Amino acid sequence: MPEQDIKKATKERLLGQVYAKAIEEVLEDLRVNQEEGLSEAEVQKRREKYGENKLPERGGASPVWLFIKQFKDFLIFILFLAAGISWYAGQMANVYIILGVILFNAIMGFVQEYRAEKAVEAIKSMVKHEAKVLREGEEKIVRSRELVPGDIILLGEGQTIPADARLFKVKKLRIEESPLTGESEPVRKSTHQQKEDTPLANRDNMVWKGTHIVKGSGRAAVVATGKDTEIGKIATSLGEMEKGESNFRRKTDRLARKMALIAICTSAVVFALGYFYRDFAFEDILLVTIATMVSSIPEGLPVVISIVLAIGANRMAERNAIIREFTATEVLGSVSTILSDKTGTITQSILTVRKLLTSKEKELQISGQGHALEGRIHSPKQDEIIADEQQPRLAKLATIATYCNQVTFTEVDESEDKEAQQSGDTQKDGQEININGDPTEIALRILGEKSRIKETQPFGPVEVLDDVPFNSQQKFRATLVRYGKQGTREMLVAGAPEKILELSTQRYHPDDNEELSEEDKNQLREKIDEWADQALRVLALACKSLPEEQEQIESYEVNQLAWTGLVGIIDPPRPGVSEAIADCKKAGIRVVMVTGDHKKTAAAIAEKVGIVDRKANEEYGYPAALSQKELRDLDDEEFEEMVRRVPVFARVPPSTKLDIAQKLQDRGELIGMTGDGVNDALALQKADVGIAMGRRGTDVAKDAAQVVLSDDNFRSIVSAIREGRIVFKNVKSTSYFLLTTNFASTATLMVTLGLGMPIPLTAVQILWVNMVTDGIMDVAKSTERGHGHMMDRPPIKKDEPILTWEIMPFLLIMAALMVTLAVSVFNYYLPQGTQMARTGAFVLIAMTQVFNVFNLRDIEQSVFRIGLLSNKWINWAFLISVVLQLAVIKIPFLQNLFGFDSIPYLDFAVITLMSTSVLWAGELYKWVRKRM
Repeated sequence: MPEQDIKKATKERLLGQVYAKAIEEVLEDLRVNQEEGLSEAEVQKRREKYGENKLPERGGASPVWLFIKQFKDFLIFILFLAAGISWYAGQMANVYIILGVILFNAIMGFVQEYRAEKAVEAIKSMVKHEAKVLREGEEKIVRSRELVPGDIILLGEGQTIPADARLFKVKKLRIEESPLTGESEPVRKSTHQQKEDTPLANRDNMVWKGTHIVKGSGRAAVVATGKDTEIGKIATSLGEMEKGESNFRRKTDRLARKMALIAICTSAVVFALGYFYRDFAFEDILLVTIATMVSSIPEGLPVVISIVLAIGANRMAERNAIIREFTATEVLGSVSTILSDKTGTITQSILTVRKLLTSKEKELQISGQGHALEGRIHSPKQDEIIADEQQPRLAKLATIATYCNQVTFTEVDESEDKEAQQSGDTQKDGQEININGDPTEIALRILGEKSRIKETQPFGPVEVLDDVPFNSQQKFRATLVRYGKQGTREMLVAGAPEKILELSTQRYHPDDNEELSEEDKNQLREKIDEWADQALRVLALACKSLPEEQEQIESYEVNQLAWTGLVGIIDPPRPGVSEAIADCKKAGIRVVMVTGDHKKTAAAIAEKVGIVDRKANEEYGYPAALSQKELRDLDDEEFEEMVRRVPVFARVPPSTKLDIAQKLQDRGELIGMTGDGVNDALALQKADVGIAMGRRGTDVAKDAAQVVLSDDNFRSIVSAIREGRIVFKNVKSTSYFLLTTNFASTATLMVTLGLGMPIPLTAVQILWVNMVTDGIMDVAKSTERGHGHMMDRPPIKKDEPILTWEIMPFLLIMAALMVTLAVSVFNYYLPQGTQMARTGAFVLIAMTQVFNVFNLRDIEQSVFRIGLLSNKWINWAFLISVVLQLAVIKIPFLQNLFGFDSIPYLDFAVITLMSTSVLWAGELYKWVRKRM
């Protein structure tokens, strides 16, 4: 390797391990002064070298690519073939029609997917991406995309980290890294040098692009931007990961091949009968054969599929599901298993204290929802409102909840007022406020507000002197406060109950603390387990008196605490989720919760919303939930069995989420998977349908998904699944309509040729019938809505074709009836001349096909039950078809052009009445089938 390349590789390796180097070395490598930052000239040079600080997008919304993609379909190839045949036969009008169909189909698909991309971009742009930097000694606000390696960034509470950076100054800095690492608790940051083999999640001296500052402040030197960041590497790997052809695209390709084969075979029979059996001139029978083939090839099917998908996508968008991948509209309807997050999707992601237990072991309840400050503390029977000044133990617990946190209330700008209301912020004394901080601490602070402890001040005015923030190692936070003028100091502590129990030696008493025995601790552990089984996240609160001169506290001083009580916090299920999960069960869709939360809490929530049926699990001997630790102990066979049986997986990292999806897919399941973090992106792309959260999801997750939920609500997934099933049903019934009508027309030609009769329709008449029936009615058919039973049947099988043998009895009945009527009418008018006979046969064939669309609005239910005139688009299409048929046989110019005679209006009415027999035959078929 050349020396220059060796130096470059060495430098890249060193920069890649900045967490293992002293900050002075990092700054020297980056050639930046931490007090001055970079100059504007140097920033420009580095931007030219490294590019903008933005993530690579998966495929992006390139209009040219989206348009070209619409032609990657076997149906389109068939249409080009049909156009070529028509051109060879000199049927230029038909060539233009087919090319128009192809263009229309491409435009429909392009417009829908382009609009979806823009909708996703709009969701992304709701967040302003700015950064505060130090340049030429001055603090500046710049767009995040303008950052370069070496920039000194200033970090503050509430910000999103704009790039990967090495910390060199911190002040109580805590960062939520769940979008990248999946770690649910905020991480406390430091500037200490780390070991070279430190895992990414434990590199406390680093901050990562896309993560969020919960509290504190700091300064850091940018070491990686754009695709070189950790989040950028994942985005790049997504771009390199090939997504297989969609299941629906495979189905439509198979449908096109089947219908093309049917068209070719039936046309070959027509040609053989005409040329070899009847001795027609080659040119004459060739034109009829080509017309038969072109009319039998479903040139309208791509348009219908595009319209059906577009209508489905628009209906889904109305239900807050934005479809990014056109075919995902139908695939959603085939989903057999949904792997769903808990927080924010099934639950509201707004933590609320629901219960508390004082040091006297008195259990109380708290009313009010979410971030609303209104509520009261009462006994379980709600017959007694608790007055804080009369309950010193409760007052102490409320004081800890109020001050042992870093939650801030800020007033909302008028310009932000609407957004604040939508985000669940609330009012205090008539003023709109934002509540900022860790969700668990917000729940505690709101409990304090409900207790009105700041108003009553039972221990005097409170001043906060120092604070030790929570971290996942120590599992508590502590706050030093001073009461009133006397200057009494006390340490207030909140944390994981098992940790606080371990650190507690006494039970709080307003006069003199009491001993906390091991028996007492065991009773409290039972209460903690009981609350966890009720889907409550449990926190313990404690306190400790300190010397009056103490101004600061350290973590090691948090010991010999006085146990003050427990609070039970719930993240309540979203409204309507239980009903949505019940709909899934009724529809044969299995819902599996895959979460990073505690196993007991996850299982309790899952049971509350109907995911878990404990009796059924106990009956079959399977647990209601498994944790990642328990999964690790299973061999492959056991793991596969648990994936099939267990409804909840807790403390699960994204890699295991991916393994669960793979096991289910190997069994032939179609998987819908939800996710919001960067670490979910690979699993979202692996799923048959990846569903990203629009509000709290990262841009990488949205780019990896085919569906984006604008409201993050599980109920929206179920609504989208229903629409997906309607899409498949409409594509299926439309293909049945096309096959039935085209086969009947071709069979009429075969029968008349076989009976020695003249050809009942000329080439141009065949094409006109195809246009005024297939070309209008099938498009109207695509607008059909579901008829109330879409979620009462099992999921569409992964390998279930669109065209199945179930249509064969109906096809044969309809074809036999249509052929019998057409041949009879043709034979009736034949004494009046071939042209009049063809006119009568044309009207009969066209009208039977038009009436047949009412049969196929629903292949199972009576059209009179769903409403004969309930679809206005089919009604309009029916009228247009009748008017066009009358025009072509009544307007002299069109009569001569198509070779028709002017049939009397009475005859037209009689033939139309005869044509309704297909509707009555269809109703009889459905009635018999239902009873069989």
